[in-house]
Parts: sequence; structure tokens; C-alpha cells
Amino acid sequence: MSLIRRSNVFDPFSLDLRDPFQGFPFGSGSSSLFPRISSDSETAAFACARIDWKETPEAHVFKADLPGLKKEEVKVEVEDGNVLQISGERNKEQEEKNDKWHRVERSSGKFLRRFRLPENAKTEQIKASMENGVLTVTVPKEEVKKPEVKPVQITG
Repeated sequence: MSLIRRSNVFDPFSLDLRDPFQGFPFGSGSSSLFPRISSDSETAAFACARIDWKETPEAHVFKADLPGLKKEEVKVEVEDGNVLQISGERNKEQEEKNDKWHRVERSSGKFLRRFRLPENAKTEQIKASMENGVLTVTVPKEEVKKPEVKPVQITG
């Protein structure tokens, strides 16, 4: 089993993917029908922005740790009426010719996450805020309508 490992618990842009097709006759190499999993930093950022999703009685709440990003570098969109899409990009720091790097651990690149929202989501009332590198997206829920109980008169 192949494991591409560039993971860090505290880095929302790190990568931790395995190749599930390694060792099979159709494989995942360059001649395969399936594209090879890449390990470059753009794919790493794209693959693993970590997001929590909790449901409260009033709303669905998504929280994403996006340290170092400004709200202008993050997009929150609704596709097809019920798919929440959170995306963004962290740009690489400009390298100067006189600079000598000793270590580069912070990742850069794009990320994209999609979540299919349940039917009770009020997508027209979604709110998003960013504070201290944490994006919070709140999707209000429709109130559950209690079935109307109507008594029926029994005759006879």
C-alpha cells in the first residue's frame, strides 16, 4: 500500500492520502485509466482543508481552521441549490535572490471542500465570518412543522 505522507495535525493544508489501486493489474501509474495521486503542494492543499460540521437545533455550523488567510482569500458559495462549497488559496512567499531558506514547513496552494446540505437548510440565509484564522459558516435550518392533528367526530 502506497502512502503519500505530508501530514501535520496542526496544518489544515497538509496531505495524507494513500493509493488504493497500487498493486492491482490496472494500477494507478501513468498508463492507467486512473490518474496518479500527486504529492505537490497544490494538491496537498487542495486535498485536506480540515472542516468541522456540527448540527444544532437551529443551524448547521461549519468551522474551518485557515491560519494566515484573510477573508478576501476565501470563498463560500452554494452550488446547485444545496451544495456548500468552501475554497481558497494560500500564496507562496516571494523568494528573494539573496534569501537562504533553512526550512519551509508552511504549505501553500489551493483548497476546495464541498458539502451536500440537507433539505431543511435555508441556503438563502447562510452567514459566514472569519475571526483569528477560523472561518465559521452558519446555515440556518427550517423549523420542523408539527403535523396538524384534527379530531374526527365519531357518530353512531
